[in-house]
Amino acid sequence: MGKCMIIGCGGVASVAIHKCCQNSEVFEGIMIASRTKSKCDTLRDKLQPTTKTVIETAQVNADNVDELITLINSYKPDVVLNLALPYQDLTIMDACLATKTHYVDTANYEPLDTAKFEYKWQWAYREKFEQAGITALLGSGFDPGVTGVFSAYALKHEFDEINYIDILDCNGGDHGYPFATNFNPEINIREVSAKGSYIENGEWVETEPMEIKRVYNFKGVGEKDMYLLHHEELESLALNIKGIKRIRFFMTFGQSYLTHLKCLENVGMTSIEPIMYEGREIVPLQFLKAVLPDPATLGSRTVGKTNIGCIFRGKKDSKDKTYYLYNICDHQECYREVGSQAISYTTGVPAMIGAMMIMTGQWNRAGVYNIEEFDPDPFMKALNEWGLPWEEDFNPVLVD
Repeated sequence: MGKCMIIGCGGVASVAIHKCCQNSEVFEGIMIASRTKSKCDTLRDKLQPTTKTVIETAQVNADNVDELITLINSYKPDVVLNLALPYQDLTIMDACLATKTHYVDTANYEPLDTAKFEYKWQWAYREKFEQAGITALLGSGFDPGVTGVFSAYALKHEFDEINYIDILDCNGGDHGYPFATNFNPEINIREVSAKGSYIENGEWVETEPMEIKRVYNFKGVGEKDMYLLHHEELESLALNIKGIKRIRFFMTFGQSYLTHLKCLENVGMTSIEPIMYEGREIVPLQFLKAVLPDPATLGSRTVGKTNIGCIFRGKKDSKDKTYYLYNICDHQECYREVGSQAISYTTGVPAMIGAMMIMTGQWNRAGVYNIEEFDPDPFMKALNEWGLPWEEDFNPVLVD
């Protein structure tokens, strides 16, 4: 069917690459490109004997637009799947524009110097991508990603209008460390230590970090403490889903994690402000990232399950209705299949599916789009086929 260039070779990229190799009919060729080529080569050497997909590797600095353009022009992929860092979204989008290549990512752009998650920088590319005749698919992970597809599916099949969405992200996994993050520590800690916010009646309502706590009993996991966070898909779903009055995002955290995080915050280790240390400038959070366990190494020791989904409230035929769509994923099953824990798996599988939607032409519209703006049905079908089956509950317990 075609070729895909995958930029990045971390935990999520590894899952997406495994899944592309399982899906050789669509992904005839992939190129794994990263700053560290040896990581790409190791993964290629492991996977090439198992797949018909032809795997190539390359070294690239994703901050350098010219390097990216040169690599894209030499490989000529049908789509670029950006699984690098959110700080690099715009340089990769620039390279895709210059080469007229479709673009897919899993997380919205944020500037390096401020923990600010907004779509405005990427939405500013809409006209350019339309004029170039190419698609940019934003946020094809789980949240954002599957949560947007769930919302579009619920609106298409279950509601005339959706008034309330609560996105619940529960990780019931245990890796045995006193403190570690399940994905990139820098991104994770920036996200958690930022102020919370939600959208109500078209306005952002800001909260202190971890100020709003609820307890919820998750199927497959049990009762967990969860906290209201700011999350990027709130911004796009509030615009794209008809009838929204309020939309919130909750994530579960254990007490040990929160205690460690508070201590690290109190001593300045989560700061993104550079400091001078022994004559050179360092960013405390980046130093902390270097001493914490690499999320890619957590898979073999993580047990338990994740449960991520959306509770919808709205109207159907003028009657009130509630509906809960969610996925349960087992850490150990993921590790047995692709060598990664469920946090990487739940992001890497939808990344592959998003690239597949573009490559097969099932989603085909020039411009810059969030995932909920496309027909959800083929993506929902693919979730069941590629390892993230979804479940429905027509009478869920609501979050007060």
